[in-house]
Parts: sequence; C-alpha cells; structure tokens
Amino acid sequence: MLAYIIGVVLFALGICISVALHEAGHMVAAKSFGMRVRRYFVGFGPTIFSFRRGETEYGLKAIPLGGFCDIAGMTALDEVTPEESSRAMWRYKVWKRTVVLAAGSFTHFVLGFVVLYLMAATMGLPNLEQKPVASSVSDCVTNAKTVDEVNNPKCAPGAAGPAKLGGLLPGDEVLSVAGKPTPTWPEMVNVVQEAGGPTRFEVLRDGQHKTLTVDVPKVERPFKKDGKDVIMSVGAIGVSATKNFQYGPIGAIGGTLSFTGDVFARTWEGLMNFPKRIPAVVNSIFGGERDPDTPISVVGASRIGGEAVEAGLWQLFLLLLASLNFFIGVFNLLPLLPLDGGHIAVTWYERVRDWIRKLRGRAAGGPVDYTKLSAITVVLVLIGGAVTLLTITADIVNPVRLMQ
Repeated sequence: MLAYIIGVVLFALGICISVALHEAGHMVAAKSFGMRVRRYFVGFGPTIFSFRRGETEYGLKAIPLGGFCDIAGMTALDEVTPEESSRAMWRYKVWKRTVVLAAGSFTHFVLGFVVLYLMAATMGLPNLEQKPVASSVSDCVTNAKTVDEVNNPKCAPGAAGPAKLGGLLPGDEVLSVAGKPTPTWPEMVNVVQEAGGPTRFEVLRDGQHKTLTVDVPKVERPFKKDGKDVIMSVGAIGVSATKNFQYGPIGAIGGTLSFTGDVFARTWEGLMNFPKRIPAVVNSIFGGERDPDTPISVVGASRIGGEAVEAGLWQLFLLLLASLNFFIGVFNLLPLLPLDGGHIAVTWYERVRDWIRKLRGRAAGGPVDYTKLSAITVVLVLIGGAVTLLTITADIVNPVRLMQ
C-alpha cells in the first residue's frame, strides 16, 4: 500500500512539475526576446512566498496545480503601464510571439523526450507497435498440450529448431512470410500457423533485407475455442517476440526519436478519437464496464502510476508520464481559445489578414477584439470543465486499473 501511495504522489508531483515547466517555457522565451514578464508563479491560490528579481516577481502558491506566467500586453487589448508599453508582447513580430506561445508545449515535448531517452539508455523501450522482431530462437519445436510445454520444450541433445535451421537470428524483423506482409507479431504468428513445409521469410537484419527459407512443421498447440480448451495442429518455427528494445547511450538517441514518433502518432489518434469515447466514460459512471481506451483524468493517471510503482513496473510509470506530457503539449496547440494554440491562430489570422489588405492597397486592420470571442471561449471552457469532471468522476467510481 505504501508503494502505491508513493507512486501516486510521485506521478502527481511529476505532472505538477511538468505544468510548472510549461509556464517557465513561456517565461524564458519571452525574456529572451525582451518582452516584459511581470510574474511567474508555481501553483494557484494564496501566495505562500514570493520574491522579486529584476522586473519579475517569482513565487509559490498554496495549491500546487500548475502555475502561470504573466507577460505584459499578451494582446493589444490588455492594459499596460507606460513603462511596459514599448515591451508589450503584442508589439513584437508574429514569429516571436508564436515562439513564446508555443514554448510551453515545446517544453512538454522536450521533457517527454528526455524521459524516454533515460528509459532507452537504462531499462529499454517497450515494443508498443508489436513489431515482429525475434528475441530468441528455440533449439526445437515439439508437440505441446499446455502453455508451459510451449514455453519450455524438451529438446533432444544437438537439436535445432526450424527457425534456427532456416538462419533466423535474434534481432531479425520478419517483414513477410510466404509473400504475406507481417507488420505486427500477431499477424506474423497467424501466417506461420497457416503455413507448412518450406516457406519463404523476408527479414530485416542490421538494415539489410534478407530472404530465408524455413521448413515449417505442423505441431500440436493448446487453444481456447468457444470457451473450451482444444488442441489444434498448426505451423510453428520456434521463435519468441521482442517485448523490449535495449540501447546504449548513443543508440538510445535514434531509438528514442523513432519511439517518440510512434508516441506522437498514438497521441494524435487518441486525440481524434477523444469525442466519440466520452459516451463510454458516462456509461462507466453508471455501472458499465470501463473500457481501458477511454480518456482518463490526472486522477486516473496518478492511480495507474501508483499501481505501476506498487507492481515494480517503473518502465510503465515513466512511459505514462512521458505520454501525458506529449498529450498535454499537442492538446495545448489546438487552435482553440483559451489554449495557446488559439492565441497562435489569432496571431496568424491578423498577420494573414493584414497581408491580404496590403495586397489590396489597404491599411492594416486593428487587433482582433477578444471580447467578441469571449462567448466561444466560455463555451469551450465549460465543455472542457464538463469533460474533466466526467473523467475524474469515472476515475473515482470506476477507474481504469493496471491489474484487471
């Protein structure tokens, strides 16, 4: 129980640090361009302490959830003092304002990458895409009536399994079997089980394509069919899947870059599927089974983090923390107010609008009136608040659990 509590606290602390660094990203970018930064605070609510260094007040608030960075003149409608006027954010070039606004999300991306790199260089990166990469090649393939017999075959002295005889080596990625593409391990297994006799394998080894011929035998294997245990004759070659990719300090850079791309793809896919999964969250609140793919709140993520630590799954803990940073970073860049992406969209709308007006021989237009967008902003804030409340409620009454 203590390990679970420590895991929850550590994960929540990681999130708080991430959001605080998000605001620090805005501050550092703004200061580097000469913009006036009035305040940088970690947390919200009553001030615990603060101090002033130069023109900026730094401090800590009582509620350690996030923070804020107060930049003078973020829009032309913001009030600024005569002293701040020349360094108001809205006076700077569009690209500089864009960098400042995007710096928060960029900080999340950097933090996520650093976490993944440390994982890659120490404990390795999980095979999330289930790539058909061989981890080990068995000395034999025998009939088996239990899973234990499958995993621990009794091999005769000097025996060699079909994969080993065919030249398959640990680390080989199977691209196709019998001419059929095998993008994932389960798909590769399905094709092998249907095969028999000499079969062509296309593999990727050290960046080079190789063609191998493996004589696939038919052996007995245990399966579940219609809820019953059955024994079926299928093709098998004696090879196990790679569940974790190991790297050295240098190789971890490339491995992390590739893995980060996969995480970004999954993050974007999850973001696009977010709206249609909300009904499932509502259903779970009223007793329905909680789908593990439904959105979770910070509360739910912290609970899973606690369970991961309790089970000793630090790799999962760190992966979850990195993935959450990528999600927050991408979500914050959506062109919706009050998100940073919404402010970026308004900034570039003004730039494109004035460029078109210039082509027509007309003077630049005035700044966008944010008060006219307030209704849309309020609606989006209410929707976001409702979704947050739903996910938190679901994570309390019917949480997604690591161990089902």
